[in-house]
Amino acid sequence: MTIIVCVQVVVENGIVRVSLSIPEGMITGIEYNGVENLLETQNPDENRGYWDLSWNKLGKEHIGMYDRIAGTNFSVVMEDPEQVELSFIKTWDSSSQSDLVPLNIDRRFVMLRGCAGFYSYAIYEHLGEWPSFSIAETRMVLKPSQTKFHYMAVSDTRQRIMPMPEDRASGEPLAYPEAVLLTNPINANFRGEVDDKYQYSSENKDSGVHGWICRECTNDSSVGFWMITPSNEFKSGGPLKQDLTSHVGPTMLSMFLSAHYGGDDVKLRFEEGEPWKKVFGPVFAYLNSASDAEDPYTALWEDAKQQMAIQVQDWPYTFPASEDFPKKEQRGSVHGRLLVRDRYINEDDMMADSAYVGLAPLGEAGSWQIEGKGYQFWTNADTKGYFHIDNIREGDYNLYAFVRGFIGDYKYDVNITITAGDHSNLGNLVYEPPRDGPTLWEIGIPDRTAEEFYIPDANPKYINMLYLSHPTSEAKAPTPVDRFRQYGLWERYSNIYRESDLVYEVGVSNYQRDWFFAQVTRKNETKNAYQATTWTISFNLTNVDHNSTYKLRVALASATYADLHVQVNGPERYNPIFRSGLVGADNSIARHGIHGLYHLFNIDVPSDLLIVGTNLIFLTQSKCDTAFEEVMYDYIRLEGPLNSH
Repeated sequence: MTIIVCVQVVVENGIVRVSLSIPEGMITGIEYNGVENLLETQNPDENRGYWDLSWNKLGKEHIGMYDRIAGTNFSVVMEDPEQVELSFIKTWDSSSQSDLVPLNIDRRFVMLRGCAGFYSYAIYEHLGEWPSFSIAETRMVLKPSQTKFHYMAVSDTRQRIMPMPEDRASGEPLAYPEAVLLTNPINANFRGEVDDKYQYSSENKDSGVHGWICRECTNDSSVGFWMITPSNEFKSGGPLKQDLTSHVGPTMLSMFLSAHYGGDDVKLRFEEGEPWKKVFGPVFAYLNSASDAEDPYTALWEDAKQQMAIQVQDWPYTFPASEDFPKKEQRGSVHGRLLVRDRYINEDDMMADSAYVGLAPLGEAGSWQIEGKGYQFWTNADTKGYFHIDNIREGDYNLYAFVRGFIGDYKYDVNITITAGDHSNLGNLVYEPPRDGPTLWEIGIPDRTAEEFYIPDANPKYINMLYLSHPTSEAKAPTPVDRFRQYGLWERYSNIYRESDLVYEVGVSNYQRDWFFAQVTRKNETKNAYQATTWTISFNLTNVDHNSTYKLRVALASATYADLHVQVNGPERYNPIFRSGLVGADNSIARHGIHGLYHLFNIDVPSDLLIVGTNLIFLTQSKCDTAFEEVMYDYIRLEGPLNSH
């Protein structure tokens, strides 16, 4: 291992050579496989590889603040034949009313012997006497060379040669700055496509590796440049939180926290007098190469996935020098079994097949999806509901769960304290999802997404070819992949429902064909304005129990500045039986998501509003200032009294 220090510090291990500025800690160069610098050398030193954050002073949330984190103190924390660890510390000056975020931030960079890449992590700390503030986003950014890296891979089905930054600059901006119609691209094959970085977002559980490939980077090989996240314990929002990955630039991101697909609810807010410390990472910047005699894209991607599996297996790492990162022996575990009890489905308890089970900071059921101050530890139960969660940091937690096929959130009613070496057996846990009576009818699948509903074809003017089809095998025809990621799908509702809104007839309609995936506003072209939309569910009752109350369950997969009104057997001018009030800031439809934050509304339906024969339920999304106010339904169910049918 070698360290060279001048105006920069250079660390190399015979495979990789990394240069960082002193004392700022900006990554200025990465040399690998004969390529002098894999980063974009046309960018200034501070815009090649860095950590940053977006924040606000409390009470001044309308004024966005941005810090590209620059160290003021550099030190070599560890140097031996096996490892080098560097520290770049930014210290907040409490004596001045600084416009810098009130945090001490210690960014670390680690290189190991024989390792094709480097690690980075950071310790953020807010002292108790420091002022209040909020964090909207923090991340690590790497910017590969524009002239070298043209092929991007996010998943097995989402990878392709990408447009150039110049294509975006010369293109036509669409409804928001991130979306651009490519009108005069360098590669003519991209003409008429839309590029938008949010089309490449992924859920935390699926974003373990992504990056870029340089074909023929040297005379005899191609090079892959990857961001690997070995654990999501330090990320906000749990396993389903969606965020950016890689996108045109080229840019590679490790997103630790953001308001994407969640809005203000997921920002971190700190009051004056509130101490806080958190370790983000380590994450791994991995490099690989493949002979051009092979299919380099497949070879490098498959190798990157294998490397991700190795990094996951090695977690928690043994090498970080900071005492704030606990090693395996300093952590604990819990295991048990989750069952589901719903006597209207099965007289016996059911196994929580593949349930998501996790430990997160103390809170209410479901609070994990907006939690980011602490750490979260999630797993999937097996087919019989057994779960085992390893490598949990010391602390106090609640155990949370949710199960596909059942509405609502589970929370174990006993707080769990994890200590070093503790291995807790929780035994059998039983989740009783909300239920008052038998199902009279239902729409959708309770899976926290709107993916099962009708997703229209994209407007041919605004397509991304990646999401038109994907060949599943030589024997099968191409099948659509992530249709919801196409641009402009909100406009398709008015194209399909030109004269009136959606009407769904229970027992006749099919939700995969007849239920639009998002209840959006309607564009009134004549008035150049947007209108509220009212969807109607029509259903028959053969009898009504007037001594009982019926229950309507409405689960939302997403909401964006929406106000949902529910009315039964009467027009909207009559008082609704339910108003959600302003709910959600997910912006999911504009960001090509199929869900945001989950909401469940349990609505009493007085029996005197129901009749024998045809009944109508009206769902009105009343906010209509823009194209992007919407709700996405996850699942809707009407429950009746015991003897109803």
